[in-house]
Amino acid sequence: MGSLSIWHWLIIGAVLLIVFGNKGRISDIMGDFAKGIKAFKKGLAEEDKPAAPGETPQAIDHRPAAEASKVSDTQKAG
Repeated sequence: MGSLSIWHWLIIGAVLLIVFGNKGRISDIMGDFAKGIKAFKKGLAEEDKPAAPGETPQAIDHRPAAEASKVSDTQKAG
């Protein structure tokens, strides 16, 4: 009851081969993960350029240029 059968050892061996096989696959994955975290932290650390005093922020229009020009023309006419 306390010992492992041959099937248990084969499954454990297969998992170990997948995890630690292929020339340090885990270390490559962890290296890529660390690079991603560093890039994320760098992105958070970068500060946006503050607006000049007296300057009001502008709204960003995410529509295609053709639609944006139609809307701006109707806003000017109204």
